Amino acid sequence: MEKSRPLIGLALGAGGVKGFAHIGVLRELEKNQIPIDMIAGSSIGALIAALYGVGHSPSTLETFTRLFNQTFYLDFTLPKQGFIQGERIKHVIRMLSQHKHLEELNIPVGVVATDLYSGEAVVFRQGPVADTVRASISIPGVFVPYSYKGRLFVDGGVADRLPIRTVKEMGADITIAVDVSFYNHTPNIRYVYDVILQSMDVMGKEFIRMVEKEADVFIRPKVTGRHLIDFKRAEEYITYGRTAMNRQLNELKRKIAQWKENNNDRESNEKNNEQT
Repeated sequence: MEKSRPLIGLALGAGGVKGFAHIGVLRELEKNQIPIDMIAGSSIGALIAALYGVGHSPSTLETFTRLFNQTFYLDFTLPKQGFIQGERIKHVIRMLSQHKHLEELNIPVGVVATDLYSGEAVVFRQGPVADTVRASISIPGVFVPYSYKGRLFVDGGVADRLPIRTVKEMGADITIAVDVSFYNHTPNIRYVYDVILQSMDVMGKEFIRMVEKEADVFIRPKVTGRHLIDFKRAEEYITYGRTAMNRQLNELKRKIAQWKENNNDRESNEKNNEQT
């Protein structure tokens, strides 16, 4: 079957609340009528990907960020394996995802989590959204690791901070990658929380350096800040996402036009070969 346009995939990276920049990216894509055919996400990227896949528009997702109050969705516990138990936020995800499974969503969605024992990145394409996303957002030391299907999971960003390869494997012809990581060169490390964040940032910096060239269009919103679960700057991050995507729109359109040209040439050659 001939395709009139490329399949466009979106890879959404980990980064705590800075990941609300992903919503801004989605808003600009929607504004410019650029369809997204599949999404893969790690951590906050997985949350945004799944809720978008359910059918929530970018404007609705933005409204959600204003309504969230962390006292309602964070259940702090004695820090044996993490500071936050995670049952409340799983309940919120279940409600917002309308109790759906990944295979029921409007577009293909890949949720990336990390198997704590094997260290491998695990991509969920099936299963309850609430369980798979809860596994993906399990920031080590912050959230209690999540037990699911006989395995223990932590944050997807540990093994695959920006799942470009995953969205390509899902069938994308053109891949847009959104990196919301932030590396602080002069951190003020005083508490265990600071150690956790800086350690993840160090790992993420090297990983991003290795994979960013694999994306057709690479988006890096101007995100700063150290707090992973404070929603106070959500609107600011959304604006950064819109700005960053807008700057890359011409490049994305160029890639789409280039794909169409190459595809037409390929189809023309195939027809000529058939005739000869």
